[in-house]
Amino acid sequence: MPWLTGETDQTPARPVLATAVRASLRTLEQIAPGHTVEVRVPPFAAIQCIPGPRHTRGTPPNVIETDPRTWLELATGLLAWTDGVESTKVSASGTRADLSGLLPIVRNVRQ
Repeated sequence: MPWLTGETDQTPARPVLATAVRASLRTLEQIAPGHTVEVRVPPFAAIQCIPGPRHTRGTPPNVIETDPRTWLELATGLLAWTDGVESTKVSASGTRADLSGLLPIVRNVRQ
């Protein structure tokens, strides 16, 4: 996606963006199956991942939330996890809400 790497200012069409977010979140689910952390990328998707205690009612204790562009930057390695959290582009609450060891999940974006 040239939009992510700054090669163009043109935002991808909503269906394309939604597909990229959903596919990358599904990949994260496969890499780290579980129900301990909820990852939210509104308005497109939310998943649960990371092995550990299962959450069943109310607001999960471990939640990560970010916008679609930031999520795709994290997923592709264009943005480091710590930089995303420190810049407040990523909201991460809970003791297990840390994806630093799992990202990036997609490689070679600039090729």
